[in-house]
Amino acid sequence: MPLTLSRCAKNIAPSLTLKIDAKAKEMKANGIDVVGFGAGEPDFDTPAHICEAAKVALDKGMTRYTPVPGTVALRQAICGKLLKENGLTYEPADIIVSNGAKHSLFTLLQCILNEGDEVIIPTPCWVSYPEMVKMSGGVPIYAETTEENNFIPTKECMAACISEKTKAFILTSPSNPNGSVWSKEQLSDLADLAVKHDFYVISDEIYEKLLYDGKTHLSIAALNEEIKARTLLVNGVSKAYAMTGWRIGYTAGPKDVIKAMTNYQSQSASNPNAIAQYASIAALTGDQQCVETMRREFECRRDFMVKRINEIDGLSCKKPEGAFYVMLNMKNLIGKRYKGQDIDSSMTFADVLLSDKHVAVVPGIAFESEGYCRLSYAISLEAIEKGLNRIQEFVVELE
Repeated sequence: MPLTLSRCAKNIAPSLTLKIDAKAKEMKANGIDVVGFGAGEPDFDTPAHICEAAKVALDKGMTRYTPVPGTVALRQAICGKLLKENGLTYEPADIIVSNGAKHSLFTLLQCILNEGDEVIIPTPCWVSYPEMVKMSGGVPIYAETTEENNFIPTKECMAACISEKTKAFILTSPSNPNGSVWSKEQLSDLADLAVKHDFYVISDEIYEKLLYDGKTHLSIAALNEEIKARTLLVNGVSKAYAMTGWRIGYTAGPKDVIKAMTNYQSQSASNPNAIAQYASIAALTGDQQCVETMRREFECRRDFMVKRINEIDGLSCKKPEGAFYVMLNMKNLIGKRYKGQDIDSSMTFADVLLSDKHVAVVPGIAFESEGYCRLSYAISLEAIEKGLNRIQEFVVELE
């Protein structure tokens, strides 16, 4: 038999966000002053009390295997958090802790999808959703949204995507890449469809604490027991507590799915990092002022970035309601030229901008949304100002 790669491996598209971030870091390593708007992680240090908890875990020798779905103590802390903050009642048996929310999503898709099952994904969408669906044998079905509708699909749009093969809908609120937040009415529309047609809602709530303008988070699972029974709630500590590298995410949902995920994880990754689990208890149960401090700083950066982008001729953006991303509308630049090179797509725009002005953005095509680029404001205000000044210079020089 020939030594070849699997069909699955050959068909996996590389992450454009990581590719651009790698190129920007390589340029920085070569001494080039690059402003990177591609960051998908907070630029704050992990709060001190969480780091101290990790040191205590080390001192106590908590360095061995834990139960596959996570320690009972951490799962109890997660249950406490979900009850206090989201009004949701779960037991530890309804929870599985994984190696980051991305691992949670991958495992649950592996456990609920059969070959040919369809998963509805609103676009613009996070780059990994479609690839993980395909890696699990599923088929991504895109619910296209508009900027005018705040990148949230209408009930009619969602209904049109449903078929007899629909197994799940991926809901992200607040959203990566566009920062949109679903209202209670919009969540209710989706819940009604999920109950009527009997499919899962995979609710990615990793950005729930990063909300602005006085908004509060509502989990779709909190609407009623019928939709809760069909909801797989995914969250973690990465974004809210600046713990991206600690790799702790979790899923709350029906016991049969959680049991299947536990079996799958037992054969693929075993338990998540023991020390990080102990530190995550401190994150969830400790003083939450650290989260509010970061949130306020992100809100300040958001306001500056949105105002500055909308001052640049040819560019525009809506004000995001959550997360730390802006979808920059660059459709008016397509067809222009920069030093003899055609700007014919968001990918070309991003490539030329990085090469010539040393500014890294993520092209919209990565999120199934041509004509846009994603900019993260998880960088300092000074860097944001410098980067946007360079983008303005670039736009002015277009022919």
